[in-house]
Amino acid sequence: MQTLREAIESRGQAVGSSIVKVDNFLNHRIDTRLMFAMGQALADHFRPAAPTLIMTVEASGIALAMAVAHALDDLPVVFAKKSPALNQGPNLVQERIYSFTHQTECVIRADRGYVPAGSRVLVVDDFLADGEAVRGMLSLVQQCQSQVIGVGIAIEKGFQPGGNALRAQGVDLKSLAVIREIRDGRFLFCDC
Repeated sequence: MQTLREAIESRGQAVGSSIVKVDNFLNHRIDTRLMFAMGQALADHFRPAAPTLIMTVEASGIALAMAVAHALDDLPVVFAKKSPALNQGPNLVQERIYSFTHQTECVIRADRGYVPAGSRVLVVDDFLADGEAVRGMLSLVQQCQSQVIGVGIAIEKGFQPGGNALRAQGVDLKSLAVIREIRDGRFLFCDC
């Protein structure tokens, strides 16, 4: 998606050779026009697969998931929570994941009642690096006896293994921008 690439190039920052800092328009301060355009692009790609539900993980994937859900005629959004809470019931599914960004392990969880068996789930997230968050969400969907119809990502770090691992599994993965390398503080994109 050309507008996302342009935003990454003009407003993003490379931190070393592995960190893509885009919090000034994607996941801390949100450029709503760009967010809704990304939501429409992912919706257009996955509409033929007829998703019935969007799943993401808290917190930075929620805005993109909402934009996609809205573009798909206001589908419900379920986000996997990273912390236990007193108001969570006994009907949880959970999976342990490791966060590349935070360099910590956590357990993500979702209420089985919010992902009814047989749901056609589109997994959406802002970043794909090692693929741990997506792997965890795929497990949650499977535990709910539902089907993942695809994975929509804003920015894929193509130099990390997550995207290739999903493609090797036959997952329909749509990444709106794939960064193949960070070199000398510049982002080099894949034309895939």
